[in-house]
Amino acid sequence: MLVSISLAASAQEQAPPAETPVAPERWNLFYQATSIGQYHGTFHSPYYGRFSLQNYMERDVSLTTTLFFGLRLEKNTVLYFDPEIAGGKGFSGVNGLANSSNGELPRVASATPKPYVARLYVSHDFAFGGEMESFESLGNQLAGQRPVNRYTVTAGRFTLTDFFDNNRYSHDPRTQFMGWAVMFNGAWDYPADVRGYTWGWVHELHSRNWSFRYASAAMPRVANGLRFDRRLLRNRGDVFEGEYRYTMLGHPGAIRLLNYENHANAGNYSGAIRQAEGSSAAPDVASTRRNGTLKYGFGFNMEQEITKDIGIFARLGWNDGKTESFAFTAIDRLATAGVSITGQRWRRRFDTAAAEFTAGGISGVHALYLARGGYDFLIGDGRLRYGREYIWESYYSARVIPGVFASFDLQHVSNPAYNRDRGPVWIPSLRLHLELGKNTFAGHAGP
Repeated sequence: MLVSISLAASAQEQAPPAETPVAPERWNLFYQATSIGQYHGTFHSPYYGRFSLQNYMERDVSLTTTLFFGLRLEKNTVLYFDPEIAGGKGFSGVNGLANSSNGELPRVASATPKPYVARLYVSHDFAFGGEMESFESLGNQLAGQRPVNRYTVTAGRFTLTDFFDNNRYSHDPRTQFMGWAVMFNGAWDYPADVRGYTWGWVHELHSRNWSFRYASAAMPRVANGLRFDRRLLRNRGDVFEGEYRYTMLGHPGAIRLLNYENHANAGNYSGAIRQAEGSSAAPDVASTRRNGTLKYGFGFNMEQEITKDIGIFARLGWNDGKTESFAFTAIDRLATAGVSITGQRWRRRFDTAAAEFTAGGISGVHALYLARGGYDFLIGDGRLRYGREYIWESYYSARVIPGVFASFDLQHVSNPAYNRDRGPVWIPSLRLHLELGKNTFAGHAGP
């Protein structure tokens, strides 16, 4: 799937309810632009394969620009339309790392910036009771009041990460951590095209302290493909999530449990290994593809405010590890945890300093497939001495002027693509982010 995905990740997430009533907004318009420059040098690499991170200096730049347009069709019905332009090419064609380093980059064929429709969807609230909560004006969020107890149906084009696996401290590579498995749960092979978007619908039952969500969305025709499989009764992705919000010692927190079941024209690693036995050919998972193949997994996601300017977060992920990586990235097991601190303590309240550690792994049969020369759609060194892929990432984001932010990000990668024979790799990055809209001079939200 879209490994790349990334762009999707950058969607502006929904802000928490405002404390005071907000007048309903008929329409709004916001704009963002983000550019990320990255570098890595040489590293230990006794061999490499078709999808390896290359052992020479690479410098790459990405650019995305997005318009966020919202329109209220009637009291409880809204429409959102987000045209986007994205360009740039990642390290080694965005290959060689399971936890890829730039969430803004998809695995597209050309680095030339191209326009496309990121989101086009309609959402309607069905109210239960008269209690209301207020929301401020943001990208993909009209100001106004919504029922506290509501059932919401959303249909159209979007990224599932707009609705699922949210996290206050790690969910947007344009302003927070940039690693793929940190911005979202890397073990969740969420349905999307190569840019990270899909067509489908989302159902949400929401109350003051909990929410339950279900979505059904189109899968790509081939792994990491741009075109969608239209056989939705056979091939599609279903996602379920329960969320509980609470307060601990006066500080908010949340816990989310996720389950997904993907049906796709996908292959399996054990079948590919059996096919290659007795020959000199490497196993090829694509040769075992069958319609309706099931891939499933689970995710855990938590966030907790410690003080007004310090927050912590963690994610755990697991999938069956038998079916080929198809939509997001090649991670079967995931554990990540981090801390985020706003600059209030040093009189820079719009700045953020944060650090996290991620451990990614794959199943035994998946590792054997790679060790025998097999390839996923974004990793494969031709050989493998298996080890978990460990990545430490830290960043500092500073507000330069209202609406403009500059960040320095540093990542250290051990065992790139689960290979103990290669690496480690250092990846420094510079990020510039521009926000324009009604909230430009209100500052950028931190923890």
